[in-house]
Amino acid sequence: MQKGRGRERATGQQIDYAALFEAVPSPMLVLDPDLLIVAVNQAYLTVTRQVREDLLGRYVFDAFPDNPADPDASGTRNLDASLRRVLHTGERDSMALQRYDVPVPAAEGGFEERYWSQINTPVMGPDGSVVLLIHRVEDVTGFVRGRERRLRGGGAEDTEREDAARLALRADTMDADLYIRARELQEVNERLRKAHARERETALTLQRSMLPTGPPEEHPYAAVRYRPAVGSLNVCGDWYELTELADGRIAVAVGDVVGQGLEAACVMGQLRSALSAATRVVSGPARALEVLGLYSGFVDGALAATAVQAVIDPAGHSVAYSCAGHPPPLLLRGGGAVEPLDQATDPPLGARPEQIGRPQARVVYDPGDTLVLYTDGLIERRDEDIDVGLGRLADSLARHRGLDPEPMADALLADLGVTGGGAADDTALVVIRLRDPFRRPGARGPARRDPDRREPARRGPDRRGRGRRRS
Repeated sequence: MQKGRGRERATGQQIDYAALFEAVPSPMLVLDPDLLIVAVNQAYLTVTRQVREDLLGRYVFDAFPDNPADPDASGTRNLDASLRRVLHTGERDSMALQRYDVPVPAAEGGFEERYWSQINTPVMGPDGSVVLLIHRVEDVTGFVRGRERRLRGGGAEDTEREDAARLALRADTMDADLYIRARELQEVNERLRKAHARERETALTLQRSMLPTGPPEEHPYAAVRYRPAVGSLNVCGDWYELTELADGRIAVAVGDVVGQGLEAACVMGQLRSALSAATRVVSGPARALEVLGLYSGFVDGALAATAVQAVIDPAGHSVAYSCAGHPPPLLLRGGGAVEPLDQATDPPLGARPEQIGRPQARVVYDPGDTLVLYTDGLIERRDEDIDVGLGRLADSLARHRGLDPEPMADALLADLGVTGGGAADDTALVVIRLRDPFRRPGARGPARRDPDRREPARRGPDRRGRGRRRS
């Protein structure tokens, strides 16, 4: 019984977290995303000699501005850059030791020289966005001043004191050198961040230039979305393709290239273009993915890429589809039922040493049903089975079944936590309302059924062709 009560007390359910925060010996501020001070603990008030009521609700750099008497002051600039970085990446940022003078109480006036070690940590909300920032500091002013006093101090009167002084001077010189190196490292890191940001922007620009824009006036039945991952170089190879074929059918595809950065963006462009061309000269999505698989063997970085294509036939109210190692499309019925199109799955592109025909399946739809294709960034999360994310997407689809494609796409991204900026992988999403006819006014070419469509399904040896859990 004693042991059970101890375990019960250790659950943390009765902990007063406000009192715990107040008692933490490390000085801390809590900021909101606008950098307004929303909480401050006693240790912070003590070390800065401030009053709680004078800080709460204030913009942090109004409460702690740069010392106007120091023309070289960089405290606010460096802290602002660190806080913005945490807001953007959702990752903790440790700052180099630096000088940041603080205002003294109003009765004394002026600023007091201070040196700080600072760490900024995000607090994430349910949607993956940063909702609070914890600014933790350690006052190292005494250490820095003591070092400076010892470096300026006089000699000892005897040999032992002289030896001790020399050792202290050597240690202080090493401390000073470490401080200088830390500042240099911070400057190098800042230059690297800027270089990475430029590469990321280049990769994003390249990727977006190769993706179809799909304006609503051209495709009123569809909505497309692309969301890059968080991080300086996490521009990956997700892509989508929406093609109106001459016979009135609609080909839609999404894919995912292994890797990140400029290389993945370039491979993505080559695969998307190759599939678009193959779709126009072969019959059916399985044949198109077979051609794409052969092509991927000649493109560096394309092996193990995944893709899924669906060809919509408005005349026959049917969808033919084939998956190459990709999560299955979802078909939302008018009544709210959600069906995974997983009857034609196969390994990723180039995964087999020999060329084998890929499976293809067909499903009949009713006008008003909704077809959704997506990449794994929408449903996969670290240490979570992919079926959990797939179920989350299906539930969101059923809940928003009354929406048109554009608002539905936004609702799906919000429900799956992609809009908050915390996603570790990029995401492509295509939402299509299955109606008859699809063609916009003035389009040429009669709709007809595809006489060469292969059906029913021929199941591949691997349902997904990819791991079940992300590590």
